[in-house]
This record gives sequence, C-alpha cells and structure tokens, in this order.
Amino acid sequence: MRWQDAWAIARDSAKPLAGQLLPVEAAGGRVLAGAVRCERPVPAFDNAAMDGFAVAGPGPWTISGRVLAGAVTGGTMRPGSAVEIATGALVPEGVEAVLPYEDCVVEDDTVTGTVGPRRHIRRAGDSLAVGAPVVPAGRIVTATVAAAIVQAGVGNVLVHRPPAVTLLVTGDEVISEGVPGPGQVRDTFTGLVTAVAARAGGVPAERHRLPDDRALMRDALAAASGDVIVVSGSSSAGAADHLHELLTADGATWLVRGVACRPGHPQALAVLPDGRWVVSLPGNPYAGLVAALTLLEPLLAALAGRPAAALPTLPVTGNPKLMPGGVRIVPVTADGSLVAAGAVGLHAAAAADYLAVLADDWTPGAPAPLLRVP
Repeated sequence: MRWQDAWAIARDSAKPLAGQLLPVEAAGGRVLAGAVRCERPVPAFDNAAMDGFAVAGPGPWTISGRVLAGAVTGGTMRPGSAVEIATGALVPEGVEAVLPYEDCVVEDDTVTGTVGPRRHIRRAGDSLAVGAPVVPAGRIVTATVAAAIVQAGVGNVLVHRPPAVTLLVTGDEVISEGVPGPGQVRDTFTGLVTAVAARAGGVPAERHRLPDDRALMRDALAAASGDVIVVSGSSSAGAADHLHELLTADGATWLVRGVACRPGHPQALAVLPDGRWVVSLPGNPYAGLVAALTLLEPLLAALAGRPAAALPTLPVTGNPKLMPGGVRIVPVTADGSLVAAGAVGLHAAAAADYLAVLADDWTPGAPAPLLRVP
C-alpha cells in the first residue's frame, strides 16, 4: 500500500469515542464532544474599565466613597455624586460614566471633568450573552479554552473519552531493564509509544513484555483491555512472528498490511470483531517509530475526537537515497536539512525535529510532508 494511503486510512477510519461529562478542571487535553454555550454573561456585571471616579448626573461631583474590586455596594447614587472606583469593580446603580484619573481634577472632596463619548463601563453581557457560543465542538481543552469556559459560568463539559492503549512488547531478545547480554536489546518502544499516544490524546492502559510464544501472544491479545492494542515486533512472516496469523484466525479486518516505505515496511493496522484496533509496529526501533507516526498517531487522534488535518510540509534539502515505487522517510531539522544521508536510526531521529516523507520523484529543495518527532 502507498504510504499516503496508509496514513489516510489510519486518520479516517475510526470514529471518535463516546462523550463523557467532566468538570472543566479535569478535562484538560480532552476534545469537546459538544459546543459550549455561555451560562453566565461576560462580564457578569457592570464594571469599571478604568481606575478613576464613577459619576452620576452632571458635574462637578461630590466624592462619597470608594469601591474596590470584589466589593458590593448598596443603593443608588444620587446625581452630582461620585465614588472612587478600581478597574473591574462593580459599578453602583445610577452611575453614568467612569472618569479616569487622568481626565479629572480632584480638590478636597470634589471631582471636576468632562464625560467624553467613551463611558469606560463594561456592561454585563457586552462580550458574551447567556446562550452565546463560547467554544465549538472539536476543540482541545487547553488552558485558555478552560479559562474561557469557566469565565462563561460553565462547570462541566462533554468531552470524548480518550482511547486507552495496551502495549505488547514482543521478542525473546528484549529486556526492560539492566545491561543487555549477548543477543539482547533494551526495550525502546514503551517510551516512544507512550509519548506518541499522549500527544495524540490517548492514555496508557497496560503494558506487557512477551517472549516469542504463539500461545502467550494469543492470550495477551484476548485479554488486552485497551481500545488500541499496539504490538512491537512479530510483524513479519518469520518463525517467531505470530501476530498476523493470530489476527486472521480471530477474524480481524485488515486495513493496512504492509506499506511501501523505507523504513517501516512491515507495519499494519487491523480491527478485531469486537471493535478493538491493533497496530503492528516493526521490531526495528527506528522503523517502529516510523510506523507509530504513520498509523498509531493518526488513529488515536481520530478516536480522541481531534479533527482530521493535513500534514505540514517543508522544503527539504540533502541527497538521500530514494525508494523506487515508495517513499523514503528521513530525519530532518526544523529548517529542512537532512540529518544523515546514509543508514539512519534512533540516534539520527534524536537529532531531528521531523521525519520527512520523500516520494520517489522528490528532488532536493522540494517540499515534503512532515511527521513530528516525539
């Protein structure tokens, strides 16, 4: 399958998970499943837009008190009276304007000045009236979004449930800690998959390390609790690669089964009859990173409710070896410079900002799609 088609299938095949109602404070990073409307006018009350004097009727005005932010005043101001007032303070009844300090003169308890066309009063609902839209569905609840929602008097929001991710790290040679012995390698997938999942709106559910055993793999797939099961290794057709056989036997629907790219060719995407998704990552760490960015990240973003978006592009410079009939995926810096021209691995990706997807007809300096390095 063409790389572009595989990425698009992962992005477009899944629907957002169901919504759940959460307090705004607990919804950070989630995606709104419904629009948020104002429940309390913004501003919630008439308040001073400047420090100065709130005046009633024609001047000069006699100062009768002071109102600071947070204070509640009673009664109605009589014409000819004034109160010193702070920005944001509740404007008493009867006030017609706020005279900024710089626009008035104070002598003893009397204020004189001219009320101009600007009254320097923010009226209740000037920014948002009750029922007005605050934030549309599909927006990620960032700190700014949450602040706007709270300001509008909304306490709970409907957000999509984040997809739970189960990771199965396979391979007799893989160890989780310590110094690898002869023929052993450290697990590099747990951190990468966790980071990619978090960036896409997913949450880790469980993680298991499995030897190359068919029965253990079968049991782990059956017991996995996540919405998405990520399997590192066991992605090819060798004697120790059991994943494809087991998924086919379970009646999985294959959406992607091999991609015309280097590295990362043996990546795959399937959906089980019960609706759980399976993402197969090649056991080579750099190829696994490519596959995670190609299939896992767009799939999780879709399940989390994030709007589909095209990949960014950037002119790329350098002379990498291209892949006839497919794409070569190479690490580049933020200015589009190739990090390494020869064989690459995680060390090259660690020095890069993006992985650039170079088609077989790409020429140096031409733009290319970018995958952001986690």
